[in-house]
Amino acid sequence: MQIRQLQINYDQLQDRLVMRVASTTDEEYRIWITRLFLKKIWSHLAKCLRKNAEAQTLANASNSAEAGPETEKTKFGQAFRDDNATYPLGSTPFLASEMDFDTLKDDIQRLTFREGRERRLPLLLTPELLEAFCSMLRAAADKAQWMLNLDYDLRPAPAPVATSPSRLH
Repeated sequence: MQIRQLQINYDQLQDRLVMRVASTTDEEYRIWITRLFLKKIWSHLAKCLRKNAEAQTLANASNSAEAGPETEKTKFGQAFRDDNATYPLGSTPFLASEMDFDTLKDDIQRLTFREGRERRLPLLLTPELLEAFCSMLRAAADKAQWMLNLDYDLRPAPAPVATSPSRLH
């Protein structure tokens, strides 16, 4: 499935986040994300983000002499289009209770949301889309006032510093 649009909003009545994914073939998928589920998956998402940042740093270092092609930037200003959408998994969001993380070639992450053993939705996210996805999760969790620590540090880990043994008298 090729993702056309991705949206994450807070539903105050349900006290859940609702994620909407629209494909280029006008299919729409809807998933509920609870506070507890987000708390459980965040460390894995942050780890994927850090890996992508480290890979990008290495790529930039090796390609510093060459200017790469411009990549299309993520656009957040567009309204979510749902005209003529079909709902292969139903129009009611399913409650995500499990998630699988897989790293594919070219640093693409496959996140598979599952509702127990019933419905499931695999998403293929480029490093840029993964970063946008995590940013949307953070913004929606902040709006929900869930008070979760959804931090991640995209700087590469510092190299260990060699220290000489010290003596205390």
